[in-house]
Amino acid sequence: MNNVKVIIWGFGAMGSGMAKMLLKKKGVDIVGVCDRNEARVNKSMFEVLGVERGERPEVIIKNDIEEIVKQGNIDIALVATDSFTDKAFPKLKFILENKINVISTAEEMAYPKAQQPELAKQLDEIAKANGVTVLGTGINPGLIMDLLVVCLTGCMVDVEHIEAKRVNSLSPFGPAVMEEQGVGITVEEFEKGVKDGTLAGHVGFAESIQMIADAIGWKTDKFEQQMKPIVTSVDRKSPYGFAKAGDVAGVNMTGQGYVDGEVKIDMIHPQQIEPEMEGTYTGDYITIKGTPEVNMSIKPEVEGGLGTIAMCVNMIPHVINADAGLKTMIDLPVPRAIMGDMKELIKR
Repeated sequence: MNNVKVIIWGFGAMGSGMAKMLLKKKGVDIVGVCDRNEARVNKSMFEVLGVERGERPEVIIKNDIEEIVKQGNIDIALVATDSFTDKAFPKLKFILENKINVISTAEEMAYPKAQQPELAKQLDEIAKANGVTVLGTGINPGLIMDLLVVCLTGCMVDVEHIEAKRVNSLSPFGPAVMEEQGVGITVEEFEKGVKDGTLAGHVGFAESIQMIADAIGWKTDKFEQQMKPIVTSVDRKSPYGFAKAGDVAGVNMTGQGYVDGEVKIDMIHPQQIEPEMEGTYTGDYITIKGTPEVNMSIKPEVEGGLGTIAMCVNMIPHVINADAGLKTMIDLPVPRAIMGDMKELIKR
């Protein structure tokens, strides 16, 4: 049985992290990497990662995905380039039309029909026409504030209200996330960005809420979300972000899903770089009122960067094994760590 053949599109914090994880696993080979950063293009993947190549075949980072895809013999692509379905769509379409399965880190792709139903329908049709599967996943959305919530409702007779709260650090994430969260900008710039829609904040509340609602059979009639700046009183620096005292270190996001005019799902998600510098400690909390009531607490948070990397890598066998089409985390087997040989998990 051949090893699973993987390509990675986007080699920033997430893509390179996936590569490092894959290089430690059995039964899987990285056969191509695409990235637009000139500092990485035409260099050895192993050199960029600072990892010994050993007897592995060389992988040179290319800036042309077509050059990588035309080599053939690819089982799955990990695409770590975008947050929004409409921006990710052309890339996903290209991969699918080349009959390659794909996992995307784009937050909206975790449940794209929530905000992009037409694009979701097209992706499903393209994937089915080419006999492959597409999934969007990550730590959040993808697990902590949606799939885990759904799993916990499985022990309940009835559900009255759901609150998912994630207090997390943005420090492990790359430049794109820093920009989306407004890290390093002034409060005035933040307020302007919220008003004109150029500041994304956390992407995924609509997707998480709709995933939960659809999973348990609630019909949502309204979705709302709010964004407020987290202003630092001290200089804070992370690998990919910096906020000086008085500027924005992150964003406090809240969101609500309404059922029959009543708030049934509450999302609370303050996230910032280096939160411990001002006494904020991370954690994940789920409270589900109903019978019986469920209260879950994870302290500190499940680290967002490593969590997203692991979710994408660990879902590889499930995506390859799945029926063709667009899938979400509530369609596939529950994620689990791969401690054995990945190729042995593939149903040929």
